[in-house]
Amino acid sequence: MLSCTRSSWPPRLVTVPGLHGSEGAHWQTWLERQFARSLRVEQANWDAPDLASWAQSLRDLLARERGPFVLAAHSFGCLASAYALQQGGLTGDVIGVLFVAPASPRKFAFAGPFDARRIGVPSILIGSETDPWMTLGDARELAQRFGSAFVNLGDAGHINTAAGFGPWPRAKYFVDTLIHCAAPLRFREDAIETAQHALV
Repeated sequence: MLSCTRSSWPPRLVTVPGLHGSEGAHWQTWLERQFARSLRVEQANWDAPDLASWAQSLRDLLARERGPFVLAAHSFGCLASAYALQQGGLTGDVIGVLFVAPASPRKFAFAGPFDARRIGVPSILIGSETDPWMTLGDARELAQRFGSAFVNLGDAGHINTAAGFGPWPRAKYFVDTLIHCAAPLRFREDAIETAQHALV
């Protein structure tokens, strides 16, 4: 039987903040404390959203660290995460993505062209009925384009600190769900690889 200590499981949480970053009271900061070895993507300028460079910052971080990873992105960080995944080469390292209150690609058209299409990994997209950065209908359509499960959080604003989302246990639940769903496949792959080495 495969030992968990020899496996690279569980995956590391990587938070991907949006415009201006996520302050200490933000749910992303709280979520990082719920998982060992969590990581956060850092941007050269949190006040200047640029789709290609923000996505590259994520790709650079994942290239430096050992995976697998599960991403928890917020606002413009959702677009940067999707863009990074759509460039290819990450689907083996990223086992799931939690998209929370994604920003509208139309409102951020100045940050670079964005093609909303399948991202190639399991994901959950959380939308809000009162989000000023994206309508619920647009969030639902984006989830369909990404291939994400969609959750309507109701009257939740932009699902940030200003909307009352500091400690947020449901965020941990959603991340745990992504990890739980990916585990059987990952352990099966590890077991096959171990068996193949034993036969050599």
